[in-house]
Amino acid sequence: MAPTVAVVGGGISGLAACYHLVRSPQPPKVLLLEASARLGGWLQSTRTPDGTVFEHGPRGIRPGGAVGADTLHMVSEIGLEGDVLPVPGDHPASRNRFLYIGRALHQLPSSLRALLRPVPPFSQALLWSGVRDLLAPAGTEPDETVHSFAQRRFGCEVADVAIDSLCRGVFAGDCRALSIRSCFPLLFEAERRWRSVILGLALGTRKERGAQSRLSQRARTERWSQWSLRGGMESLAEALAAFVHLRGVELRCHLPLRRLKRHPDGRWQLILADGTVTADHVVSALPAAALAEVLPANAQPLAQELRQIPSVSVAVVNLQYQGIELPVTGFGHLVPSSEDSSLLGIVYDSVAFPQHNGAAATSVRLTVMLGGAWFQQSFGDPATAAPELLLARAQGAVRDHLGLELPPTHSIVRVHQDCIPQYTLGHWQRTERIRRFLAEQQLPLSLIGASYAGVSVNDCIASAKAAVEQLLG
Repeated sequence: MAPTVAVVGGGISGLAACYHLVRSPQPPKVLLLEASARLGGWLQSTRTPDGTVFEHGPRGIRPGGAVGADTLHMVSEIGLEGDVLPVPGDHPASRNRFLYIGRALHQLPSSLRALLRPVPPFSQALLWSGVRDLLAPAGTEPDETVHSFAQRRFGCEVADVAIDSLCRGVFAGDCRALSIRSCFPLLFEAERRWRSVILGLALGTRKERGAQSRLSQRARTERWSQWSLRGGMESLAEALAAFVHLRGVELRCHLPLRRLKRHPDGRWQLILADGTVTADHVVSALPAAALAEVLPANAQPLAQELRQIPSVSVAVVNLQYQGIELPVTGFGHLVPSSEDSSLLGIVYDSVAFPQHNGAAATSVRLTVMLGGAWFQQSFGDPATAAPELLLARAQGAVRDHLGLELPPTHSIVRVHQDCIPQYTLGHWQRTERIRRFLAEQQLPLSLIGASYAGVSVNDCIASAKAAVEQLLG
């Protein structure tokens, strides 16, 4: 009889784990348990009757590296190749990114010429930051904050403006608390191996290609910066769910996990709201803090480590405008914390993916990101934050930053509570202790998802693939 694997959590990580489990030569029996009414986790898209698509979570996926190629291969395998919407390298959304600082938009340098002269908001040519990195000695600490690392290697201005904004855009987090080793491992390793980040990235990174497909070949040839799907990112979760269901995976929603218990024979008993399930192995795609609450008493050392992985909440405000034009064309703009800590940035969705404009082909769609590590101090408790307050804040930002005075014709406000894990200083040690505990206790438990080794969609899918490979050999 085939062993039973219970996958707990039906977001992209859990669905990807099911995908890799059913594609193995001798697939186990697979059960997917999801607490909410829907699958997909933070992949959430609203599709209006006129064909407009609003993204409330990730709005695009990067195709680069082995993990990007593996994701595109999976997209092909589940029948979505014809739905991919690429953003090629020469597209304005690939070339043009902005910072809002000093109450003005500034385009980030995107050419060698721009690096050779001072470009606002920077007071000197960024070339000198590169020279600083080439001359600076390598760090000796096992970890440091992203801000400290960037300041030491590239100077205060780059750290305070560019890196601060980058961390707010990727992690909705504070670069003065986040770990360079865990958040940007390529930069950390480049310095350790080559003494210079620039040299390390240029000479030392291995070009792993991942699974090959027509999509990944196109992405390299056309230099895609990102891609989405015609039906929005949630269609990736829907296609994965359909793919694994056809191959025997039992998909069960509305079933929160109450407690994990070990049988004397070593198997797991999963206590649910309406009964119990027995499994030989559990793959947890739950957030770290949620998993900590359901572990058995003899796994409390593991639970304590999991509780040390914090997360932040983000308000996502989708706005649609008719009869207006943006003052700039590009992917969007980020806002450093020194300018406005409550506002993370604004994405110009209709520039990158005009196919999502629906019948109103000339509409402008924007997404305003609010809060993150600054949510509580800016808007109060995420569980009770007033949607009208968040909407007013978003509309005010669009008016002040982009000059759009007219009210939007359509708006949606979502607050995603505890949606982005924060890899704070020492995160690598926590994950090492977690791995060591699982190995020493020989627990039939795999941990996947954004809480551990990357918050992007690609990272979540890669963590699922790695866990399944380790489980099945």
